[in-house]
Amino acid sequence: MAGVTGKKMAYNERMENVELDPERQRKAKEYARISRRLMLVDLAVTGLYALVWLAAGWSAALRAELERLTTNPWLLTALFALVFGGVFFILNLPLAFYSGFVLPHRYEQSNQTLRGWVGDQVKGAAVGGALGLIVLEIIYAVLRAAPDTWWVWASVILLFFNVVLAILAPVVLMPIFYRFIPLGAEYQDLIDRLKRLGERAGTKVQGVYKFDMSRRTKSANAALTGLGSTRRIILGDTLLANFSADEIETVLAHELGHHVNRDIPLSILVETVSTVVGLFLAALALRWGVGYFGFQGVGDPAALPLVMLVMGAYGLVTMPLGNAFSRWREMKADRYALEMTGNASAFAAAMTRLANQNLAEVDPEPWVEFLLYSHPSIRRRIQMANEYQRQ
Repeated sequence: MAGVTGKKMAYNERMENVELDPERQRKAKEYARISRRLMLVDLAVTGLYALVWLAAGWSAALRAELERLTTNPWLLTALFALVFGGVFFILNLPLAFYSGFVLPHRYEQSNQTLRGWVGDQVKGAAVGGALGLIVLEIIYAVLRAAPDTWWVWASVILLFFNVVLAILAPVVLMPIFYRFIPLGAEYQDLIDRLKRLGERAGTKVQGVYKFDMSRRTKSANAALTGLGSTRRIILGDTLLANFSADEIETVLAHELGHHVNRDIPLSILVETVSTVVGLFLAALALRWGVGYFGFQGVGDPAALPLVMLVMGAYGLVTMPLGNAFSRWREMKADRYALEMTGNASAFAAAMTRLANQNLAEVDPEPWVEFLLYSHPSIRRRIQMANEYQRQ
């Protein structure tokens, strides 16, 4: 315990002297600019892929070929999704490799081996494919059962699915990718502080865990995950290694602010409303597509590329609104963290340290923050802490 206490004191002594690294910020701006360009390329490739399947008639042709194998609608939907999604996964793999492996290594943000990256891709494809197939089968089952009102029932089912996923993710899905270990006795002081924070916020935390972020990245992160009996605090080992106890406390106070401000149910509500609108637009597009592309009906699996196009375009158009909502809630959580801990200097130091360690652009251009940022810029968050401290 003495070693841990000494380490904590050393961090606290230099907490006030944390400053932004100009060289890291130069690299952060480069990294962010390249990432935005890669995002545009990814969007263009995805849209073009779906358009080609529709315009060239590949969707209808594939469905016709698959009908020679089976007429079972469940199996037909699964086989179509497997071919359509599998081809896209392979075509998109070079871009995913560059953006997810080459670029982070070039900017010294990744610790991941090539074998580890490939393993993550396989696991991600398996987990994402399984969950995606479940959702797709549910939507197409509703499409067949209620072709006129399917978008309403699908939205309700997806709401239930998202809640279940939020409950199960910490104990079923996340351990597939990370190893979670309860914090030991050497962190007892930190555990007690974080649990007291949870009690003051009116939420019962089942435990405090660290996970092996350092196996993949140099970045740091923490979160409050799960619902009910699966709610737990998780801290990246990169956060524990480089942040003081005071800084970690402010980071977790921010996460607890989301609980106090009812952000989880509010976000689910907003997401559900958005999903209803998106699926309604998809329903209109499907009705049009039946006549234009000659689909067998709104429940035809061959219409999947059209649904993908409509939902993708809708998500792109509404992204600034969703991000604005998210930034508003994040600012409220920041305010809560400052009021809960009363430690504005630790909060500002944590934000500064995150910018340096995560290679995060502190002061992005206003249009970039408006369109793409789900959190306020780090500059704004530091300014809020400084203003709070002056008050």
